[in-house]
Amino acid sequence: MLAQTAKILVATLLTLLPLPALAQNKPDVEKQFQRWIASDLGPQAKKAGISEKTLKAAFAGVELDWSLPDLVPPGSTPPKQQDQSQAEFSSPGAYFSEKRLQMLATTGRGLASTYASTLKQIEAAYGVPGEIVVAIWGRESGFGKAKLSYSAIRVLATKAFMSTRKDMFRDELIDALKMVQRGDVDPSDMRSSWAGALGQPQFMPSSYLKYAVDFDKNGHPDIWNSVPDALASIAHYLQQEGWQRGRDWGFEVKIPAKLSCAQEGPDLAKPISAWAATGITRVSGKPFPAADLKADGMMLVPAGRSGPEFIVTPNFYVLKQYNNSDLYALFIGNLADRIANGGGAFQASWGDVGKMLRSDVLAMQKALVAKGYDVGNVDGLPGFKTRRSLGDWQAKNGMAPTCYPEEALKAKLK
Repeated sequence: MLAQTAKILVATLLTLLPLPALAQNKPDVEKQFQRWIASDLGPQAKKAGISEKTLKAAFAGVELDWSLPDLVPPGSTPPKQQDQSQAEFSSPGAYFSEKRLQMLATTGRGLASTYASTLKQIEAAYGVPGEIVVAIWGRESGFGKAKLSYSAIRVLATKAFMSTRKDMFRDELIDALKMVQRGDVDPSDMRSSWAGALGQPQFMPSSYLKYAVDFDKNGHPDIWNSVPDALASIAHYLQQEGWQRGRDWGFEVKIPAKLSCAQEGPDLAKPISAWAATGITRVSGKPFPAADLKADGMMLVPAGRSGPEFIVTPNFYVLKQYNNSDLYALFIGNLADRIANGGGAFQASWGDVGKMLRSDVLAMQKALVAKGYDVGNVDGLPGFKTRRSLGDWQAKNGMAPTCYPEEALKAKLK
């Protein structure tokens, strides 16, 4: 009797659970998914030039992948936008694992030597130095060794059908079907990350269609198995996004104490000679390259006065097109320098920042906005507009600008 009562109680409780937790509802959702392919996706694919034959081949045996994050199955309520303001944001220094960078640099130098001839041809064609290409290759897929255990079609279709960003993934799915239609890749060979990023460069399908190149001239771009195609596609991506031939990504510098750190950002660019005239010098002791002196550079202080300081070139912001993060672009630049000339970690150390809650930073941002400052995204994360606005506010209130949110400022900035 107790066992029977327990079963009834469990069954009753299960009926109260949201749809994603009810395994017995999954077959119903799978049926809806198949109807969606036929009645919704199919017509859109046809308009995009996808044949019925391609569609059937791509979706043969494909079911939803319930293991993916951010799913909103039919009949369930999308999660409310989470205000992640209570979590601590990480110190920028946490991003730069010296052990990992050394490992990637060692492997990268070996592969740069192995593929030296190919990289030379790629640089001649696209203007992007080989060490930059190899650094991205290493960061994105461990030089092609990362295991891509997902079916791209299944991932993209699942997210197009029931995720928090259905429209975006539907577009990517259509582009993936175009790849199949062109004969570039068999659906079974289109392997991806859990987010649908493809091959060694980790391109989304839309990026593949824009940037992938057949550098080994075998008839189609193969970013999964062909190293020349993967490397050339990365370089082509950067070239098309504006990489300036013959320029570096940037330089670690020392900014004089008397000079405000609240001058960073691509909208405050000026000739590197003008930055040098203010007393900014390279930490290496070398002068800025003569070819760069008349060209634009931008101040970058990702940890304010509590970390490495930089003058970066427009190529730094091209690297951000690959992954929109200052720290990602710095990681690639530093790794490339290590691969090219045996460089090491940035000379200045990262300060003990990033210990505050996102809610604290969010409060600071809101206070700055109320005072008329442009902080960029009001999200509890200190981007360059937040950093320089904070520095400007500090200076106007008689404080030495540090250009980074810190505990001592919480009570002052209200």
